[in-house]
Amino acid sequence: MAKVSMSMDLGVSADKLWDMIGLFHGLHDWHPAVERTEIEGEGKGSLRTLHLVGGGEIVERLEQLDEEGKKYNYSILSSPLPVANYNSTISVKESDDGSCKVQWESEFNPSGAPENDAVKAIQGVYQAGFDNLKKMFGG
Repeated sequence: MAKVSMSMDLGVSADKLWDMIGLFHGLHDWHPAVERTEIEGEGKGSLRTLHLVGGGEIVERLEQLDEEGKKYNYSILSSPLPVANYNSTISVKESDDGSCKVQWESEFNPSGAPENDAVKAIQGVYQAGFDNLKKMFGG
């Protein structure tokens, strides 16, 4: 099983960042690869369909939401990405100076590509999101 774990410090409070990225249905508000999001259901078990810029869709299921801990866990049900059995957690933690750290991590089986390529694809997704968050909130 492959693993990816990336984090970034941002010049914004954890509460303010969580208000944006903590919305399971709001990935399009901060990730540049997502044009729009459709949501089906509420809370645990809800599904989001991410419509990607340039075409393609990713369907994900919310597995766990911890508002107090500022994290959620989700799985990919279908995707053009070279992964299977993908499970991921995104979380936000307050730093001592009032800024925060966002962490995005996952475990998955490579599918249709060598493990190194699958890991690079997921790292690219995470980095694109982090880069845009840094533009929005500062590092």
